[in-house]
Amino acid sequence: MLNLKNSLIITGSALLVGLSAAQAAEYEWKFQASETSGEPSFKIKQEWAEKITRMTDGRVEIEVMPINSVVGPTETLEAVSAGILQGHMTDPSYFSGQDPAFGMLGNLVGAWQNPYDFLEFMKHAGGEELYNELAEPYGVHLISAATFPLESVPSTVKIETLDDFEGLKIRAPQGMVYNVFERIGASPVNLPGSEVYTALEKKVIDAADSTVLSNNDAMGLHAFAPYPLYPGFHSMPMIAVSVNKDIWDGLPEDLKSTLEVAFDGMAYDLIARLKAQDIETLQRLQEDPDVHPYDLPAEERRKFSAAAEEEWKEWAGQNEMTQKIYDSATAFLRSRNLL
Repeated sequence: MLNLKNSLIITGSALLVGLSAAQAAEYEWKFQASETSGEPSFKIKQEWAEKITRMTDGRVEIEVMPINSVVGPTETLEAVSAGILQGHMTDPSYFSGQDPAFGMLGNLVGAWQNPYDFLEFMKHAGGEELYNELAEPYGVHLISAATFPLESVPSTVKIETLDDFEGLKIRAPQGMVYNVFERIGASPVNLPGSEVYTALEKKVIDAADSTVLSNNDAMGLHAFAPYPLYPGFHSMPMIAVSVNKDIWDGLPEDLKSTLEVAFDGMAYDLIARLKAQDIETLQRLQEDPDVHPYDLPAEERRKFSAAAEEEWKEWAGQNEMTQKIYDSATAFLRSRNLL
């Protein structure tokens, strides 16, 4: 009888522990991303949100939602500030209309040929501090900057030189990338990434500035755009992993550190895994007689970079923050012979 009583006490205690562990997390957040749910990069972000729950012993739960889940892609900055969303993982270029500095730091077009150089600038050369100087007055705090490998350009027509961009209707978000495409003679069309598939299918556009090769293939873009440019040459946008500033300021220091370490880890994981997926996708596409990947020659890449640098100079003069970003980024690039 004593054993039964002890057993019941132990069982009851175990149930109480189980119920306690099953209680709601201390912090439950919704983060909106800039990809559709089917893209490989979106799934990697979801995996890292799950890791953060484990790393914090269930204290933090982050639901990562695809583009347009709560608000449009250009509205997440305001939504995070207002608490409609608690955070986002998105390209700051979408907020160029609020301040051109978001576009400049979010996607300094033509500057980065290696994603690890960009992460070095952001994490060790003052880039993240600059971004928070820009973003915190909007009520948003940057936890960590991430990025992808260089983006591909899915196209319905062959692009073999920069001259082939003349008159080309190419999807581009508002901001610097839009302006640089105009500078080389293209006719950019401002569309969110979620509309690229339909726009290519219905021939509203000829080509698209649209994420990495493996993401594009996962979305089925090469069925309508069988001339992808790869490796990329133009765009490597930042992913601003950000949270409402009031929430951030109220977090205990241990959770702040855990989130920073976790999202820094995600930044490097994204690059490595997407690069591997891009290589695998390229090998498969090279065997497909209906798809024709093309690597833009080095001379044409240099022409694009020269046009992009002229655009940087124009943006630098728009306000104090754009000048600070220009000075900081170009100093970093020169110090490593990357300019």
